[in-house]
Amino acid sequence: MGGILADVNIEGHVGAVLRVLESAPWRELWLVLDVPVRDFRSFGLAANVPDAVLWHFCQRNETVLITANRNRHGADSLESTIRAHNTAMSLPVLTLANPDAVLADRFYAERVASRLLDTLFDLDNLRGAGRLYLP
Repeated sequence: MGGILADVNIEGHVGAVLRVLESAPWRELWLVLDVPVRDFRSFGLAANVPDAVLWHFCQRNETVLITANRNRHGADSLESTIRAHNTAMSLPVLTLANPDAVLADRFYAERVASRLLDTLFDLDNLRGAGRLYLP
């Protein structure tokens, strides 16, 4: 796996989850995974990259996208792209179910971190799932 990519508008949210994962008692499990966390800049992606382009980019680069607000409106939307192009080998898109709670509630951020760990450990069995929600 090439890592995880925080969508451009939730880098701070993913950062909050990473702070949980880097603290005790999560740190050891997180380190075992050794998952690179990337951002748009590190991949040279524009902040306004279309959903379809982003999904295909993540699939080609074996990178799990974590997002919050990419919608299902239009033929090039993330949801439409997943429905049209998802295969049994496609990596799932992880969507924060409640992005505001990640920043406001440590307990909720821990639930997201736990679900993220579970998902990453079981990633090969979750290929083809399309979209999964955190927590």
